[in-house]
Amino acid sequence: MECIFCAAVAGTAPVHRVLADEVAVAFLDHRPLFPGHVLVVPRDHVETLSDLPPALVGPFFARVQRVAGAVEAGMAAAGSFVAANNRISQSVPHLHFHVVPRNPKDGLRGFFWPRTRYRDEAHAAGTAARVRAAMPSDPLPPG
Repeated sequence: MECIFCAAVAGTAPVHRVLADEVAVAFLDHRPLFPGHVLVVPRDHVETLSDLPPALVGPFFARVQRVAGAVEAGMAAAGSFVAANNRISQSVPHLHFHVVPRNPKDGLRGFFWPRTRYRDEAHAAGTAARVRAAMPSDPLPPG
């Protein structure tokens, strides 16, 4: 079975990218908790955090950090939730971090969260554009 996240990295799966470089690719989750929910995946296929080569841990997390700031700024959110599952509850066996915009009283409680969908492609494209526009332009550490 082909990895859908590897297809997103390769550009063969239709996703709304917000960041792509030699280390990671970040794109909108197709079933977001809230608009602006982004997945950050390493460019190379690794299944879990333990599988990520030590030399890529810092560069990869620099991308997660950058995306978290862009999600908060782009979506005018008060904060963000950043999380990953390792095997258990990992719907795609490719390491990925969820970056979810959060606001006080947004309705999320515990870990049973309703997933939604974007209204249409224009809504998804506009959301991705807001996050991309908020991405800092300073250089990231190489991978």
